[in-house]
Amino acid sequence: MSLRDRIEACRRWTPEDYLPFVVDGRRVGRVRRDIAPRLAPFDEVLDLGDAAVALKARYTDFEARSAAMHEVVLALAAAGVNLRLRDEDYAVHADWSEPPLLRLERGAVPLFGTCGLGIHVNGFVRKDDGLHLWVGRRAKDKATAPGKLDHIVAGGQPYGLSLQENLIKESAEEASIPADLAARGRPVGAVSYITGMAEGLRHDLLYCYDLELPADFEPVCSDGEVEEFFLWPLARVLEVLEAGDDFKFNAALVNIDFLIRHGVIGPERPDYPALVHGLRLPG
Repeated sequence: MSLRDRIEACRRWTPEDYLPFVVDGRRVGRVRRDIAPRLAPFDEVLDLGDAAVALKARYTDFEARSAAMHEVVLALAAAGVNLRLRDEDYAVHADWSEPPLLRLERGAVPLFGTCGLGIHVNGFVRKDDGLHLWVGRRAKDKATAPGKLDHIVAGGQPYGLSLQENLIKESAEEASIPADLAARGRPVGAVSYITGMAEGLRHDLLYCYDLELPADFEPVCSDGEVEEFFLWPLARVLEVLEAGDDFKFNAALVNIDFLIRHGVIGPERPDYPALVHGLRLPG
């Protein structure tokens, strides 16, 4: 599996298979056409048409929209629709530069194809032979990508927390990184992708952080989501990325970005322009 294959795996979807999900006259997501009929019982909340699924115009403010959609999500879950309630909300935006239009249960975000925001932390250590990257193996009971390789810290961005607050929270839960150390994480950009999955559409924007860790630091997972940690030289990270799909699909993208920024993947590679451009959606 090439690095381009890892990127293409996060860009597999057919726009014609989806209906826009519209709130306040603006598209905020996409609902797969074969899922849309499951929304028919909620005609008091949603307008289901041939061209779009729209939240009814009578829901005019953040709280009313959020409450209405929450009731829909609970009913869908009770009816056996493929979503897993997480008891955590994501903000739903038409434009990230504007206030959110509503909040939506995290487990329903793919179903409605709204953009999910997350953070990924590249925890690295400087050694005499170069940079080494901490790699975590996800617990085998994780609902998503069980047993796959991941970052030392990675997680969704819940509504109501700042990015910095979430960085500190996730760092403590997933790797027992003290708050003062986690706060040194440096924002270095973002990767984004859209890909179809069984539960709907994953449209994610992942903010990336580089966090230099002391040589004697040993991560310890405190929330049960990470099974074990490895400290690998960057050449080993690249080798595993190119050998197969051991890394979780979106962690692979963030790792490719890290390797590009630190010169392990350079412009002498014929696929370099495709890799650089493929890590971010246009626009």
